Amino acid sequence: MALAPDAAKSAIPASIEDDRPPVDAPGLQYFVFGLFFIFGGITSLNDVIIPKLKELFTLNWTEAMLVQFCFFAAYAIIGIPGAKLVKKIGYMRGAVAGLLTMMAGCLLFIPASQTATYAIFLFALFVLASGVVIVQVVANPLISLLGPPSTTHSRLTFAQAFNSLGTTIFPIVGAALILGSLATISADQLSGADLQAYRQAESEAIWQGYLGLAALIALVALAVWLFRNRLQGETHEASEGLAGLDLLKRGRFGYGALCIFLYVGAEVSIGSVIINYLSGERVLGQPESVIGWMIGLYWGGAMIGRFIGSVFLRLFSPGKILAFNAAGAIALIVISTTSSGSIAAYSLLAVGLMNSIMFPTIFSLACEKLGPRAADGSGIINVAICGGAIVPLIYGVVADATGGDLAVAMIIPIICYAIIAGFGVFARKPAS
Repeated sequence: MALAPDAAKSAIPASIEDDRPPVDAPGLQYFVFGLFFIFGGITSLNDVIIPKLKELFTLNWTEAMLVQFCFFAAYAIIGIPGAKLVKKIGYMRGAVAGLLTMMAGCLLFIPASQTATYAIFLFALFVLASGVVIVQVVANPLISLLGPPSTTHSRLTFAQAFNSLGTTIFPIVGAALILGSLATISADQLSGADLQAYRQAESEAIWQGYLGLAALIALVALAVWLFRNRLQGETHEASEGLAGLDLLKRGRFGYGALCIFLYVGAEVSIGSVIINYLSGERVLGQPESVIGWMIGLYWGGAMIGRFIGSVFLRLFSPGKILAFNAAGAIALIVISTTSSGSIAAYSLLAVGLMNSIMFPTIFSLACEKLGPRAADGSGIINVAICGGAIVPLIYGVVADATGGDLAVAMIIPIICYAIIAGFGVFARKPAS
């Protein structure tokens, strides 16, 4: 989520990276690591519930992609208000507010299931995502305060590993709990009261899973609340909500912001359909309940790729590495859509490996030489994460227009990666 998992990495205000002494709250950093793990995992769970809801409500792909639209739209709608809230009440109370919002979103899955109403599921996802956005606004600046400035990037990288761990584990567990309950009949075979009863029964696994998440989030919120007064002398700089829009006039930054939009959109699009894609007769021909765990390979590849990429990024131009990975993603998609069986399956799963370095590399290339405007640029790029709402919806429209052909619709992420490859070539030299 989801690229979404890497999104938090861009939220480090320049004002945090100063000479202020670190906060002496050693136990707090473990809870912050927990925040990274939770919001990364929750984002990637969307890839599991999409095939479930698609079957239960007999949705076409455009309708099914409303899951991602409602989730990632929160970045555009809540991002700036969420930052203002955190500035007003502080990091710790802001984290609690975000966690409680996430918990409310999880609990909304209960009435969504009991009434078997797709619109309520979508509203629950938006509320859940709103909490995720607020927590992301808090997490990186907070972890940067919990140690000396000289080791800030090391701590953030370590925290990001927990984020990646969440995106790998949550969908594997979620697939077992949620997709494992798919019945032998389908919703399109029922009508009236029988259909309503079927939807209520089959969605039990969803609300039960999110109820468990709500309990976990409540424990973390309580723990963070107990630390609410540990950050003494916390200060925040005032800023205009849309202060960074003028940066889009700069070619390098504007192109980079567009690529963040496209990258998150492409990554989320593939993750959203990959379970259904793999279950197709041309690929593995297995039920979603059997191959659902394989979504973990897609996100796990991104986690492994971060470690590999961190080495290569020290040896070669980041722009060239970005162009190489984007071209590699295109090649893997082409191989997958023109082959069958295991080759088609694992080549598409390997796109996760190519995605691994894209967000931080695009971000760093776009924000080169912004100086004191770095925080403004970070805010605009965080808003660009709403590509995870728009691009998957376009993918769904194309898939429906081609008779539900997920392979043909892969032209959408291919276009996204082609533009990203172009940015890699464009930004291969240091900014002037």
